Amino acid sequence: MYDFDELRPATDALWAAIAARLDDAPASLTRGRALDEVWTDPALLLGQTCGYPLVTHLRGRVTLVATPRYRAQGCAGALYCSAVIVRAGDGARELADLRGRRCAVNDAASNSGMNALRAAVAAVAGGPRFFCDVLMTGGHVESLRAVAEERADVAAIDCVTWALLRDVRPQAVAGLRVLAWTEASAGLPLVTSLRTDRATRHALQRALQEVARDPALAPVRDALRLEGFELLSLRSYESVRAMERRARRAGYPVLR
Repeated sequence: MYDFDELRPATDALWAAIAARLDDAPASLTRGRALDEVWTDPALLLGQTCGYPLVTHLRGRVTLVATPRYRAQGCAGALYCSAVIVRAGDGARELADLRGRRCAVNDAASNSGMNALRAAVAAVAGGPRFFCDVLMTGGHVESLRAVAEERADVAAIDCVTWALLRDVRPQAVAGLRVLAWTEASAGLPLVTSLRTDRATRHALQRALQEVARDPALAPVRDALRLEGFELLSLRSYESVRAMERRARRAGYPVLR
């Protein structure tokens, strides 16, 4: 889910180290397929999804393997949150100041770009509408571009994405600032197919723990801001659904 071109050598090196610790694992990662198609493929060995799909349309369709821990502002162990981004010169000082503005959203099924922001806005909206317009962009980078180009005024960006872009693509965040941070929830999970047997799932978890400790992989982990992996339960992702429920109870079921 953080597969920027600049980081692909590190991502590929991480996968190569994981695959070397498994039996009959693919030598390279699969790229270029639609995410939902990958996530629901019966042959899926290991992939990363978002917490919101995990507890909604992927519930009962994939098996949770582990949750990465990242080193970034907004992360705490396996938890993460979103940075609410505006232009550096915007006069807004808090989320309530954005009433009637334009919002950019990467995907309606995104926890970081939609669900967490919806929960935050619900607390100040006072009704079913807060923004004058919501632009669906297709990705966090595009949401940032929309704000920078004044096609939108605000976007919620996964804090790991924000940190990685500041590392490898500073031009993508130039002229932007963090207005606020959303509440935290469990980070982007690694999943496998429901058909993956227990022995293979345990082998995956062992491989992940080994690559997290391997000194030779320290530069790879540093590039990816990866600190390790936690073996969370699905219950740990209940906070994702709790944000959705609170927004509905507040009369703000749809980000708009």
